[in-house]
Amino acid sequence: MAGFNVRSILVTGANRGIGLELVKQLLEKSNPPEWVFATCRDPEGERAQQLKNLVSRHPNVVIIALDATDPASIKAAAARVEEHLKGSGLNLLINNAGIARKNTLESETLEGMSLVYTTNVIGPLLVSQAFLPLLKKAAQGSNQKGLSCSKAAIVNMSSGAGSIQNVFIWHVGQAIAYRCSKAALNMLTKCQSLGYGGDGILSVAVHPGWVQTDMGNTATFTAPLTVDASVRGILNVLQTLSEKDNGAFVSWEGKVVPW
Repeated sequence: MAGFNVRSILVTGANRGIGLELVKQLLEKSNPPEWVFATCRDPEGERAQQLKNLVSRHPNVVIIALDATDPASIKAAAARVEEHLKGSGLNLLINNAGIARKNTLESETLEGMSLVYTTNVIGPLLVSQAFLPLLKKAAQGSNQKGLSCSKAAIVNMSSGAGSIQNVFIWHVGQAIAYRCSKAALNMLTKCQSLGYGGDGILSVAVHPGWVQTDMGNTATFTAPLTVDASVRGILNVLQTLSEKDNGAFVSWEGKVVPW
């Protein structure tokens, strides 16, 4: 990842799974970011302990409270990040926080659908809105031409489960709200690419694979892909992205995923 020089990164949902591993692998780089903002809903809770352990060894990690379903929490998080950056912009926003429910066509409910949509679609929209001024500042302050994750970018963690053509791992579970939310997140990504590309900000949706996380494993099936391998692939892909990929839906292996 020698070509992946990012000064500042923010990862939502960074206390477990893919989010936590992203933070870990970014810190292992030979040229780690100057700032890694790791957000989660409850930084003082038990589930944030691994993040807190990282902070004790890496002074460039800042844990920030951010609940993607709470506009006031998002606004407060953006203000805190702005304070730390001291006039600089934010290079890379990774909207990773997400939830899944195992509901079927028969069992899906208004409450379940609303909760998943609020977290997986409205959350990334509001978080991106809140951090847009800092992303614009990073783009304006960069001497890089074109678009890249090193300059200014929004990466939305999507899923092949939201691919209307593939309907990834339907045999594992219907997960109706989750699938619909990821299809909607893909459209949001496309809209962001059209709306923000002119400001020098790259927007992409990423399918991390079927990963061995709390969300990926089920009582019947164990996901085939380790978190380590998925994140290593994602970071390798992010460094290769340019303006030709703006608005794309790509996998952890760098392959284009059909909508």
